[in-house]
Amino acid sequence: MAIKLSPVFSVHPGIWLRDELVKPHKLQITELARHLGVSRQALSGLLNGKAGLTADMAIRFEKAFGLSADSLCRMQSSFAMSQARAHEGGIKVTPLLEAA
Repeated sequence: MAIKLSPVFSVHPGIWLRDELVKPHKLQITELARHLGVSRQALSGLLNGKAGLTADMAIRFEKAFGLSADSLCRMQSSFAMSQARAHEGGIKVTPLLEAA
């Protein structure tokens, strides 16, 4: 039997990055975006939880801050799955094959 975790256990990686790196170090979004080589809009969307973390962006944070890009991507995957699980009751699909 699989363990079901509540969606509240998952954190959007952008919000985590904002709260754990950007705010405590008083980094300016425009300057950080320039340093990472991305648009301000792309970085703002990520840090405000409006856009997902891409593998490319994870590598940029890895290079800039020494974070593990793989861990950041796992955080994104976990967040996406928790969001899907939160509304899985509305997904109406029946088994295609019967169990043997």
